[in-house]
Amino acid sequence: MSAPDLTALDAAGAAKLLAGGEATAVELAEAYLERIAADSDGINAYIHVDAAATGAQAEAASDASGPWAGVPIATKDLLSTSDMPTTCGSRILEGFRPVYDATAVAACRQAGLVSLGKANMDEFAMGSSNETSYFGPVRNPWDPSRVPGGSSGGSAAAVAAGHAPWALGSDTGGSIRQPAALCGIVGLKPTYGAVSRFGLVAFASSLDQVGPMTRTVDDCAVLLSIIAGRDPRDATSTGLHEPVEVTRSERLDGVRLGLPRQFMDEGIDPQVREVIDANLRQAVELGAAVVDIDLPHAEYALSAYYLIAPAEASANLARFDGVRYGLRVDADDITSMYEQTRAEGFGPEVQRRIMIGTYALSSGYYDAFYGQAQKVRTLIAEDFRRAFERCDVIVGPTSPSVAFGVGERMDDPLAMYASDICTIPVNLAGLPGMSIPSGLVDGLPVGFQLIGPAFSENRLLSTAWTLEQAFGFDTVPERLRTAGAAGAG
Repeated sequence: MSAPDLTALDAAGAAKLLAGGEATAVELAEAYLERIAADSDGINAYIHVDAAATGAQAEAASDASGPWAGVPIATKDLLSTSDMPTTCGSRILEGFRPVYDATAVAACRQAGLVSLGKANMDEFAMGSSNETSYFGPVRNPWDPSRVPGGSSGGSAAAVAAGHAPWALGSDTGGSIRQPAALCGIVGLKPTYGAVSRFGLVAFASSLDQVGPMTRTVDDCAVLLSIIAGRDPRDATSTGLHEPVEVTRSERLDGVRLGLPRQFMDEGIDPQVREVIDANLRQAVELGAAVVDIDLPHAEYALSAYYLIAPAEASANLARFDGVRYGLRVDADDITSMYEQTRAEGFGPEVQRRIMIGTYALSSGYYDAFYGQAQKVRTLIAEDFRRAFERCDVIVGPTSPSVAFGVGERMDDPLAMYASDICTIPVNLAGLPGMSIPSGLVDGLPVGFQLIGPAFSENRLLSTAWTLEQAFGFDTVPERLRTAGAAGAG
């Protein structure tokens, strides 16, 4: 009988193997490191891997207590790590090593998780395809000619490709949920404040949120429980209102699923809509009621987001000037040094958003653009509040399409931005949202999105668990299953 493929396990399976003495933390880490190094399809899920550091952590985890000690994890490269560089996928921070760990990273270390490395990402989390990274694009494990989604595309691809059992991502406008959908895994954006942002390099401070990316809903709940909590170093941090707990029921009796017509409009690929319709029929068979709801201001969410997020980014990224850390391009005077450092250090998408944000905040335009967008944001939040008077969970597609081709939308920023049309309203309202894989279109995964009121993570996880069992989706890409079967034979 051949030994099991250690990298084919979800996090719970890895923990069980470790607890039963069937593998050691060092063996598990080595199996993942070998697979990452091989990377035969050029997935490029990682920016930085330090095998020696991972091995040392695995050795230490062998003597640690706790149910998850020794389980490996990938970390998105905008979470500060004291033992590895944190680059945010940008040249301007190439080689930069923070002096402290992000709170979410520290929580994972305390739980005994073993870091495999820093996952690739769109530069400063600005992108929906993971093609803006200075360190090269990430490719989708289901089809390497297609994108994995972004900006947490490296984290999503690592989990889907068996390069990590789970990963940390961040979500500003859908950057956990959209790549989770395109890569066929589970991704959760918690309620704003549920997880500390301390040590998360900021893109848009009022929107950013750290969250888990996993193969299963159960793993998602576990990782959320590890990283969630109030942090005195983050003034916006609240933690969760109750311990993370999944109610495992085979039925959805009494659960009201709200379906906004805005999430099923003409912008949604018809084949994706067919999968979502089939998912809803399954939910009804399980006892759920599907009710039509209206989010009348959702159509303005994309416009509001692309004023608010770039405005906050223009302020947050002002610190990258060549003076204190990161890249410095020498010049004759300080103004030229600023300009040349940023021109060479930031990629085109980052520069574009900084310019948009600076304009939106400029004298004479603040009220007309940024101020107006904030008013729309309030209206969107109020739409959700009214909708939850009629339903328990809002559902629909996570992404309007399945994974598109590498390079297909790079010259069309508006088409790229529209990739997040179903996810952005959730961030503007500060609500929890998650994506679970629910079917295939042309052999590529479709994500089913669930949205709940603030701090309703347990309800979302429980509903998602029931649907996950009903959908029966295999999160291992078909071509990797085929390759694995051929290797076993």
